[in-house]
Amino acid sequence: MADPAEHAPDLPQCPAASENGLLPAELRAWMVLLATTGGIEQRLGPVLKETLGVSHDEFLVLSLLANRPDGGLRMTRIAELLGRPKTRLTYQIACLQHAGLVTRRAVCGDKRGVEVALTEKGRRAFVEASPALVESVTSGLAGIRPEEREVMCGLLPEVAGEEKA
Repeated sequence: MADPAEHAPDLPQCPAASENGLLPAELRAWMVLLATTGGIEQRLGPVLKETLGVSHDEFLVLSLLANRPDGGLRMTRIAELLGRPKTRLTYQIACLQHAGLVTRRAVCGDKRGVEVALTEKGRRAFVEASPALVESVTSGLAGIRPEEREVMCGLLPEVAGEEKA
């Protein structure tokens, strides 16, 4: 299993959460959140390639499917959830299918509908890779400075334990 720390790039700190800038607090928080998730995405990339042999975008598809133990998802729904063009998704699904991680099948009663589901190989690979992936995300989140955390909590005060005004 890959050691996520071994793949952790030297990432720049998130932008300062200064009150002096032109951005309103919500946009500053959004920028800090984007920088944080971008850093985690950079940490995950090499681990995903090593453990699952997939790109980050392909991993997002696998994650959606792994969260559906009762079956698959229509390709149109996956595209909606990920905010990706259907043509790009078709390519990603083809790559995952070629790797034996997913299957595609026609939706009963809808000749244009296509449902995608994890194969047993895909499920096993996802379960086996999960500890290394969790470690990558956890170590990325651990690097958030207190002032960045405070700014991000401003986006969702009820999550941070504050009362909504």
